[in-house]
Amino acid sequence: MLLVVSCNPEVKQIDIQGHRGCRGLMPENTIPAFEKAIELGVTTLELDIAISKDNKVVVTHEPYMNPLICRDAKGEVIPDSLETHYNLYKMNYNEIKQFDCGLKNHPRFPEQQKIKTFKPLLSDVFDLVKRKNSDVKFNIEIKSEQDYYNIFTPEPKTYVALVLNELKRNDMLSRVILQSFDIKILRQIRKQSPKTEIALLVDEHEEIWDKISKLDIVKSPEIISPYYKLLDEKKVRNLKAENFKVIPWTINEEKDMEQMIKWKVDGIITDYPNRLNNVLKL
Repeated sequence: MLLVVSCNPEVKQIDIQGHRGCRGLMPENTIPAFEKAIELGVTTLELDIAISKDNKVVVTHEPYMNPLICRDAKGEVIPDSLETHYNLYKMNYNEIKQFDCGLKNHPRFPEQQKIKTFKPLLSDVFDLVKRKNSDVKFNIEIKSEQDYYNIFTPEPKTYVALVLNELKRNDMLSRVILQSFDIKILRQIRKQSPKTEIALLVDEHEEIWDKISKLDIVKSPEIISPYYKLLDEKKVRNLKAENFKVIPWTINEEKDMEQMIKWKVDGIITDYPNRLNNVLKL
């Protein structure tokens, strides 16, 4: 289900991707955020995952408890000096659930509603979608980098196998895009599940075509997902000419959303799906 942009003279479809659910409105990567995003009519839930000590697939942006958004199991502030102390890969999920990640004020998101909540399992998000009888898709970032291997995350082969097993167990493989900045993760996805749609993430310090060339897989990624300021109209046109879908991140200002739609991107990842709805006049 993609939404038609009614203000465009051409029939144009856009994939509305709620970043970490809807981080601008609700605590990121939590069940309340995903529920709100579904209510706002997103077509895709964008989220991040890591792995716990007991091999559970946990929805989280960092593989540790970020002091900016989480308190410890006793409700105490986590000092910045202990940022990586609570390593999820060294914690069982029952321990992870004890940390609140929804009551702290987020300095970058003043509209974000405060609610006591915790890091859910990926299966919890799937259960929510099933209860809602929603046909929403999922864009799942596998958080990984070489310095994390066997410290904060499994090495790529094992990591990807754990994620794919969870998707198969929940019968969600066909509704998922798997994305990563880590080229080794994307190579493993192609090897272990060749038909799964993948997105190459490109950060603000990288060059799009340079990173594509480094990927070196038999079948190119279906989607290129760069930091939005890396794009211009020509780059979007050239990427689409090579049959890539273009889904930039993370676009929160309406003027930037309008620009991306004008350039005919295929989707927009945003912390504020409500603002994108306004632009699309939904």
